[in-house]
Amino acid sequence: MTSKRFLVTGGAGFIGSAVVRHLIQATGHEVCVLDKLTYAGNLDNLASVAKEPRYRFTQADICDAPAVRAILEQFRPDVVMHLAAESHVDRSIDGPAAFIDTNVGGSFVMLEAAREYWQGLSSQRKTHFRFHHVSTDEVFGSLGADSYFLETSPYRPNSPYSASKAASDHLVRAWHQTYGLPTVCSNCSNNYGPYHFPEKLIPLTILNALEGKKISVYGDGGNIRDWLYVEDHAGALVAIAERGVPGGCYNVGGWSERSNLQVVEAICGLVDELSPDAKIGPRAGLIAFVADRPGHDKRYAIDASKIKRDLGWEPRESFASGLAKTVRWYADNPSWWQRIRSGAYRGERLGQAKFGQVA
Repeated sequence: MTSKRFLVTGGAGFIGSAVVRHLIQATGHEVCVLDKLTYAGNLDNLASVAKEPRYRFTQADICDAPAVRAILEQFRPDVVMHLAAESHVDRSIDGPAAFIDTNVGGSFVMLEAAREYWQGLSSQRKTHFRFHHVSTDEVFGSLGADSYFLETSPYRPNSPYSASKAASDHLVRAWHQTYGLPTVCSNCSNNYGPYHFPEKLIPLTILNALEGKKISVYGDGGNIRDWLYVEDHAGALVAIAERGVPGGCYNVGGWSERSNLQVVEAICGLVDELSPDAKIGPRAGLIAFVADRPGHDKRYAIDASKIKRDLGWEPRESFASGLAKTVRWYADNPSWWQRIRSGAYRGERLGQAKFGQVA
C-alpha cells in the first residue's frame, strides 16, 4: 500500500487517538495530529506512538483558520480525517454554544482550508485527496423497535449535540456538491473501549463500580444503543478514508444492541469477577435510577451492511469480548483515569443544570 499522509483533527481524543494508534501500528502512513487539547484531549492517549518517526503533533484550534491553513501547507496531507468535536450530549444541554462554535464553525473552517489547499494540488494528488468527516448516528434521531438507520435515513436530531453534528454533515455534503471537494462521511454508533473520557456511560460505570460509588441510570434504563468497540471503529475509518467513494457516506455499527441497564449490569458482573470486594458487595446493588435526561432518544441501531459490502469491513469484537477488554484496561490503568478525576471532571452528572439536580 502506498504511504499517505493523514492529518487527524481531534487525534488526542478517544476515537481520534485510536485512529492514530491504528495508523502508526498497522499501516505505513504518516500522521499529523491537530488537537486543541481541551478537557477530553489527552496526550497520554498517544504515548505508545509518540516517539515513532511517522507521527507528529500540533496543538491548534480548528476554529483558527490561519493556523489550520498553515498546518495544511506545512504537512501536505493526502487525507484530512476530521474528528475534532464537542461530543457529549449532557454537556451540550448545559452549554450548547461551544457545540455550535466547534462542530459547525470549526467544520466550516476545516472545509474551507481543505478546499483552498486541495485546489492548489496537482491533478493526480487532487484525485486521490480525501476529506473524511467523522459523525454520529445521533443525527438520525430516535428509532422505533424494529427499524435501523441507513445511509439514506432522514436527519432528525434531538439534542444540541446531534443538531450541531447534523449541520456539519450538511456542510460536508454541500462542499462536495458545490465545489467538488472529494469528501467522505461516516456515521457511527456508540463507541467504547480504552482511553474513553469517564463522563460517558461505560467508563463512568466501570470506575464507579471499581470504587464502590453509586451508578446512576437514566429513567428505567430502557434506552437502547448499538455499541462499537473503538479499535474496530478505527479500522473502519481508515478503510473509508483509503477506499471510500467521494461524496459517499458509510454507517459504522457493531451489531450489538443493548439497553443502558443491560450494559450497566454486564459491567457490574465483570467488575465483581475481576475485583471482588466484600465491603462493596455485588456491584448491581450500586445501581440507582435517576430522572431521565431531557430529549433522551429511545433507540439507535445502525445497519452497517454497506461498509461490509463495499469495503469489506465488519467488527472483530463482540460486545462481550470488547467489554471484557475495556473493564480490564480500566482496572489495569488507574494512573490514566486518576489524573482525570483529580482535575476538573470528578464524575458528576451533567446535563441537568436547567432542569434541577438529581441526588
